[in-house]
Formats: sequence, structure tokens, C-alpha cells
Amino acid sequence: MAFAASYAHAQSSVTLYGQIDAGLMYTNNATSGNSKGPLFQATSGNIVGSLFGLRGSGDLGGGLKAIFTLENGFNVENGKLGQDNRLFGRQAFVGLSKNEIGTLTVGRQFDFIYDFVSPLSATSASFGKTGFAHPFDNDNMDFSAQMGNAVKFTSTRFAGLTVGGLYAFSNSPDFAMNRAYSGGMSYGAGPLNFAVAYLQINGSNSSNTAGAIDPNESVGNGVAGFQLGADLQRTVATGLSYTFGPAVAGFVYSHSQYEGSKSFGSADGTVSFDNYEINGKYRVRPNLSVGIAYTYTDGHVTDTTTYGADPKWNQVSAQVLYSLSKRTDLYLEGMYQHVSGHNYTAFIYTSGGASPTSNQVVTTVGMRTRF
Repeated sequence: MAFAASYAHAQSSVTLYGQIDAGLMYTNNATSGNSKGPLFQATSGNIVGSLFGLRGSGDLGGGLKAIFTLENGFNVENGKLGQDNRLFGRQAFVGLSKNEIGTLTVGRQFDFIYDFVSPLSATSASFGKTGFAHPFDNDNMDFSAQMGNAVKFTSTRFAGLTVGGLYAFSNSPDFAMNRAYSGGMSYGAGPLNFAVAYLQINGSNSSNTAGAIDPNESVGNGVAGFQLGADLQRTVATGLSYTFGPAVAGFVYSHSQYEGSKSFGSADGTVSFDNYEINGKYRVRPNLSVGIAYTYTDGHVTDTTTYGADPKWNQVSAQVLYSLSKRTDLYLEGMYQHVSGHNYTAFIYTSGGASPTSNQVVTTVGMRTRF
């Protein structure tokens, strides 16, 4: 019986994992309802979203495995579910994996901008994450939206190269309404890492709630998980990083285009963003690291009648991370954003509300632990 039990254990496994991130945040100027002014708040998920999950695999023979992941997001400050009250809102998929080929999965999953390019950005889970996101997370680097009904293939790494493709079904007789697709490649060789990826969503503001994106899943005043919605949105992103001993430097560029958007007075026209980010981290000691990032976002709208000019964002973000152990960290981070253009107001993604002015400052002290 003991032999049989050990044999069965060797053939399959299930792992419970998670992370908890809590902090105290100060925003110099925010708008919430009819209130305006400084904001002090307890927050959850400043660097990484608080989550727990189950992942498992089962050996099917010949190097083939059945795999699954069920991952939940939650707010540690109040215990509420994340992702618009979903039980497994971050990820929920099942599939097959073979070491020599890759992994094929079906379910709710991340696109390849998040998988391949985001790790090279300051929005990565190993850096500043949500607070360092580009305005409105317009390029989905911080996965404001996950892809539902998605079939996804990610190859095994061959000579440093990984490729992947994803298609998310609309689940509607109108086949193209609220569907999505994404693809990309990632390359790593020694200290150099490079990635490029593409994401397209048809109808993130549609009435089809059963498609790739749920229009009822809101973030702030946005739709479908995005701060912005559109009939058609396209994003292409690329990035690279290079490691110099204890330091790593990176550059990321992304272009996002929202067609049929009502944001920023575009009158159902086009809103686009070009994001240019440089970032760097330095490990001062094995348990102490510092990082800084600067992002310039060049916005364009088809109708500037309401605001008088195209918006331009400048954001500087910095972080100090101190490790108490391999699983537990203390952190201090700060972000400053300035936006130019008449009537535009600053809005750092984690601030708790847009500033009534063109400037906003956010500072956070917190702790995260992983299991």
C-alpha cells in the first residue's frame, strides 16, 4: 500500500500557493464622490495583487501531462473577492503540457503582453506593479482584463526563444463581437532579454457579457476591466532588459489604439497612447534593492474640443525593497505624475481617485508575504 501511494504521488501533484500584500497609502490630492483633498487609506495589492491559487499536474505517460490552475484575487483589507467578485477571477484554465513542445490550455488566462513584455517593465510583479502602471493601464501591462473563453499555446523555450498565441471566443452568433487574440515572442540569452507582443479586442464596450471580455467587469469608471472601452482596441508592445552584475536596466515601448472610444471627448473617434518607459533596479545588498522608473505617455484624441489639446503624461516612480526572508518583504514606494493639456487631471492607478489638478503624488509603505 505504501508503494502504491508513493507511486500515485509521483504521478500527480496539487500545490496551494499565494501571496498577501497590504500597506498604508497617502495621496496628496484625490477626488472621491463629492470629496476632494488628501487621502490616507489602507490598501491591498500595491506591488502584487493579494491572491491564492491551486495548480496541479497529472502524468499521462510519454512525457505528456494534464495541468490546471485556479487562481483567486482578493482584498486583504476587507476580505472581498477581486475581479468583479469572481471566485477564480485571475486565472482558471485546464490543459496539456509536453516538455519538448509546449503547453496548450483553455479557460480564463493572461494575454502575451502581460506574459512576455510586462516582466521587462516596471509594472512587473518583481518591481512596482500596479502603482507603476502606464496611464489607465492602457496597454494591459497590469492585466486590467484577463481573456475569457481563451485557447492558448505557449511553446517550450528553444535556444532562448519562446513563442505563443491566444484566441478568445465571443461565444456569440456574432462571431467577431467581443472576441480577442494575442501573440508574441520572448528571447533570453545570458544578461539580455527581449520580447514583443500584440493584443486585439473587438468590442470591449459591447453588450455581450459572455465573450472574451465581460463589459460589466469594471475598474473605476471603465468597462471590461479597462479604464477605457472601445469598439476596437489594438496594442503592440516591446521591451528589453540587460543585467549588469547587481543592476538591471530596461526599456519598454507600447502603442495602444482605441477606436470608437468616448474617452477624452473623442466623440466616438480614436484615442491612442504611445508609452515610453525606462527603468532600473540595483541590489545594494542581498536583502536590499532600490528601483526607479520614468514613463512618458503621448496621448492623441480625434476631437480636442472638450480638452483643447492632446494629453501628455510624465510619471516618475521609485521603490525601496527590504527582504526579511525569502518569502517576506517590506517596501516603500512613491509615484509622481504630471499631465499637460487643458482640463486633463492626473490619475495614478492606485491613488484611490483622480486628482482635481494636473499633478498627483502617492506614497506607500507596506509588507508582502508569499506561501
